[in-house]
Amino acid sequence: MELILANHSSYPRIGESTEHQTLRRTIAQWERGEKSEADLRAAEDRMTELALAEQVEAGLDVVTDGQIRWYDPISHLAGKLDGIRITGLLRYFDTNFYFRQPVVEGKVARTKALVVEDFRFARGKSARPVKAVLTGPVTLARHSLAKNGSADSFEKLVEGYTEALAPEVAALAAAGATLIQLDEPVLLKKPEDLPLLERSLPWLAAAKGSAQVALTVFFGDAARLYSGLQKLPVDILGIDFTYNPGLVDLIAREGSAKTLALGLVDGRNTRLEDSTTVAKALERMLGRVRPDRAYLNPSCGLEYLPRDRAQLKLKHLTTIKKTFLGSQA
Repeated sequence: MELILANHSSYPRIGESTEHQTLRRTIAQWERGEKSEADLRAAEDRMTELALAEQVEAGLDVVTDGQIRWYDPISHLAGKLDGIRITGLLRYFDTNFYFRQPVVEGKVARTKALVVEDFRFARGKSARPVKAVLTGPVTLARHSLAKNGSADSFEKLVEGYTEALAPEVAALAAAGATLIQLDEPVLLKKPEDLPLLERSLPWLAAAKGSAQVALTVFFGDAARLYSGLQKLPVDILGIDFTYNPGLVDLIAREGSAKTLALGLVDGRNTRLEDSTTVAKALERMLGRVRPDRAYLNPSCGLEYLPRDRAQLKLKHLTTIKKTFLGSQA
């Protein structure tokens, strides 16, 4: 069994050191007209390089760009699409973070790249494979408003976002992405949206080329949707274990026809998990999943933690893997 260590998605943009404050200072100066767009891009580039380096230093096999350039998981993508106006702030799930809400005023259309250039930059700066990450169409739609407010507006929003994301998936694959992750945290809050995702995913999967597509669900208990998630046309299924430790028993009992990305390390809690306990959970599950490989990663993005604790969480993945492999010897 190959156990691959990976970051989930985001990484803290700031830290305690002067260098780790670069982006925050530059944004403030840019807003006052003291820095240019080029200065802002340079600061984002530098913080992306640092995030990549810290992930590699932690011992990860697969890294992300840390979503350093993202204001939030919703408006960063939706704000680049035609037919959408970005408005005020709302709380993002039960976190202390906020997103700027999109209002859909016309046909949603992708007329420019969303994250492809970010991926190319990260790939060129990373000593490890870089995973591309996109917020999925259902989560984007649930956090948007349709200006017409018609009864079928939500379903149309999902369709619009799906049509816009498909060419981005294709462009990422063409740019060299071998793993493209779709984040759908809203699914665990709105399980009735699963049929819409079932209709959307074939469009996105058809665009992936030779890349693998991962679907991740988090911020909730995935147990009740587990069997349905197994039927979706994705290569990898990522699950948050922090809301229901009983998921270990469920997967040990039912197994998995898909490669799993196991969110056994809490991305929202500074406490480090007991490595022996996590290793035993891995041992119980991995004998019942696809025999070739599995991923071990945080339960969600790490932007909710202080930067030093986020890196400790990633380093702890290496400790857990060593403990697991030692128990197999």
